[in-house]
Amino acid sequence: MKIALVGYGNMGREIENLIMDYPAYSIVSVSYKKITDKLDKAGIKKADVVIDFTSPEIIVDNIKEILAMKKKLVIGTTGWYDKLDEVKSTVKKYNGGLIYAKNFSVGANIFFKIVTQSSQLFNKCEGYDVYGLEIHHRGKKDSPSGTAKKISDLIVGSYKQKKTAQFEKLDRQIEKQEIHFASVRGGNNPGYHEVVFDSLADEIKLSHQAHNRRGFAQGALLAAKFIMKNKGLWSFEDLFERGRI
Repeated sequence: MKIALVGYGNMGREIENLIMDYPAYSIVSVSYKKITDKLDKAGIKKADVVIDFTSPEIIVDNIKEILAMKKKLVIGTTGWYDKLDEVKSTVKKYNGGLIYAKNFSVGANIFFKIVTQSSQLFNKCEGYDVYGLEIHHRGKKDSPSGTAKKISDLIVGSYKQKKTAQFEKLDRQIEKQEIHFASVRGGNNPGYHEVVFDSLADEIKLSHQAHNRRGFAQGALLAAKFIMKNKGLWSFEDLFERGRI
């Protein structure tokens, strides 16, 4: 499979390093090696799939340009989901294929299922409150993480006492129907997420710690393999829900 990388930050370089271990994949183009660069359209034309890890400020424009070139897309960039309807329309317009994820780690997606099932169990037990914490390296561009938002949505969808998530600093007592999910930025942590179910009697902690970025890169290649043969707008989570992975 011929891959075009759009974005050459930590994740772009991690995918490049991973592909060295997989002879079935090759990189034919790299865009935005520098922040002032532009899309390498000539190189992208040679690719089977384009993998984008850039920034929310430019991602929607990238998607439009690349889909217009009739190329399939894997989007690892986060922080753009308020434009999801616009992206869906663009995918439909060009009869294209795009898969995105708030987290491409296979382990994290299994963690999503564990959190959902746990929330459903605690939902049946009175006396337990729930909250969350996420930690990322100082270079991460969005806060809270897309994964934190995903986890909060899963809890709210399974826990009848919780209706909304709060991600900001609170200068008041939290309401019973709210879940607080705090964010920390600093150091080099590639990604840590924790959910705590707490009562007067005990507490249960669930956590996922990424050791490095390799798991995200492996998931991006799995997504590339899938979208190369499929059309439409997909999330990586869809593959787990529908037994496609």
